[in-house]
Amino acid sequence: MDGSRFCSLLDAWDCVRSALGVLQVAVVLCCESIVNSCIRYLEAVPWEENEEEEIVILVSQLGPIGMPILARIQPVDLLATKNVFISAIRFATSVNGPCPPFGDELRTSAQEQVEYMLGDDEDMPLVAADNEVKLETRTGLAKTFSSFERELSSLLESDICDAAEDRMTQCLSDLEWMCNILLKMGLMNDFVSKWIDISENVLRIMEDKKFGCIMWGSKVKLIEVTSKVLDAVGYGNAFYQPHAPILESMNNKDIEFPYKMDEDLCQSIEGAIVSLVSALPSNDQADILADWMNDEQLKYPDLSEAFEVWCFRTKSAKRRLVGGLDRVNTTVTL
Repeated sequence: MDGSRFCSLLDAWDCVRSALGVLQVAVVLCCESIVNSCIRYLEAVPWEENEEEEIVILVSQLGPIGMPILARIQPVDLLATKNVFISAIRFATSVNGPCPPFGDELRTSAQEQVEYMLGDDEDMPLVAADNEVKLETRTGLAKTFSSFERELSSLLESDICDAAEDRMTQCLSDLEWMCNILLKMGLMNDFVSKWIDISENVLRIMEDKKFGCIMWGSKVKLIEVTSKVLDAVGYGNAFYQPHAPILESMNNKDIEFPYKMDEDLCQSIEGAIVSLVSALPSNDQADILADWMNDEQLKYPDLSEAFEVWCFRTKSAKRRLVGGLDRVNTTVTL
């Protein structure tokens, strides 16, 4: 469509709704030229969301002549979907800094759309299972972890400023996003493996006395990321336990403190820890529970349920052992 013809179409109809109204009348009156003019206009201009639904309903009744209008909303083939998804993953995991003049908004938008595309859709499970998609996702995961480790290491080497904390919080937000999409793609094991590799170093750095009373935004975000790993395999409560009571005490003070733990998140973490402890060998449970009860901050996390289960199992196990020995002795006597 050349420029002059496009402009003439825009001049002919002042909005999508008026073109739709004229189109309905023109179809009834069999005015072919007006029908074609309306169709070309609707094909050329953008639609609002509420207009799109109305257009689809009307144009679907027109038959073949309305197909050009619907071309923009036809489902794309699987290969095209895969290519767009790979490009979105690549852009969403880029670590080259903001893209002027949009800042970091484009990358954030790409992350949101990747997560949205992984929602309920009959084609996306096929796309997510594709080897090329998995490779790109794992590459993005590796880049995201590398960026996080660089920022983490730099904290000990320089003075802490707002910019440094912002970068750290952004890295953790990227990791949290990776958790969300990896869960939907069945690749969370990759994240867990990498988190286990670096968790000791993360704990060592973040518990350094240099950060004792600062970087609470990053610490809260770190707990949130850890909770996702914990939900997956019951791992990583070491960072949660010493920092949760401090966060709570800060929020109980009269001063304004913007960082707080989400109550549902706390319950989720504690539930995962209880499940983890209860699944360990009984002697390991005993060691953990003994340490927990010797801790001054006894309620972080609350392992009372795990303790009750352990006590019940211990008594049951002893009864089974005594009962078994009695049966053996009776058999030997006989």
